[in-house]
Amino acid sequence: MPKRPLVVAHRGASDVSPEHTLAAYRRAVAAGADGLECDVRLTADGHLVCVHDRRIERTSNGRGVLSTMSLEELESFDWGSWKNPWADLDEDADLPDPDLRKVLTLDTLLSAVRDAGRPVELAIETKHPTRYAGLVERRLIEALDRYGWAHPNVGTESPVRVMSFSWLSLRRMRTMAPGLRTVLLMDRVPLRFRDGSLPTGVSYAGPSLEIVTAHPEYVDRAHKHGHQVHVWTVNADADVRHCRDISVDAIITDRPEAALKTLAEPPAAPVPTVTYPPRRRPRRHT
Repeated sequence: MPKRPLVVAHRGASDVSPEHTLAAYRRAVAAGADGLECDVRLTADGHLVCVHDRRIERTSNGRGVLSTMSLEELESFDWGSWKNPWADLDEDADLPDPDLRKVLTLDTLLSAVRDAGRPVELAIETKHPTRYAGLVERRLIEALDRYGWAHPNVGTESPVRVMSFSWLSLRRMRTMAPGLRTVLLMDRVPLRFRDGSLPTGVSYAGPSLEIVTAHPEYVDRAHKHGHQVHVWTVNADADVRHCRDISVDAIITDRPEAALKTLAEPPAAPVPTVTYPPRRRPRRHT
């Protein structure tokens, strides 16, 4: 029976809660997710915040480029109503949970992981290109250092791994924090790595669901090179089962609760192959 892949909550339990809000991550932890995933961007005044897009229109009621704004500006916007509108609230009604509306700093998320009450992993994606280039990685190392997670002791492992589509970002992380695990995200596998190898120092492969659907043999190739395979973004039940069946190590999903439920099901029994004896050709009489 294939080992169950780890379930990593993509931007939190983002199918049901506003992505990248503290409420979305708390919901994922409560559902039993093995890990959490977030994107980080740097504000104009040097704070790392958990936001996917370069611009803030899609997930807030503000407008503009995030990297040009201070944390105080970002905190003035509502980051949840796009997902769960509360337009019908009376003036005297209780306001919604601020954890559903407030921009989330990386430091707040790191605290939530530390205080989860059980081991929870955190996959942090650095977004590139950005006007701040290598400053993102330096600020990330500083943040992880405050929790003792940037430079784990020999024989121990940080709960954090860093992901990026940018090889340069992962190279910076390897230089500044060689003990941290790194994941190369791929929406296509470069020709030189189709044998399952990865750039020097990269720990894990991060192919898209489309890659392992079209080329399931890639998982075995990566395993033969000693690499884990973490697949994004896996939401449909059939895709969750497929990833389990081809021995993916982790799935990154918007629906951690549903994925865990699907993975708890016993795998379908293989359909038996029926072999029929060859038909005998009738003898011809002359």
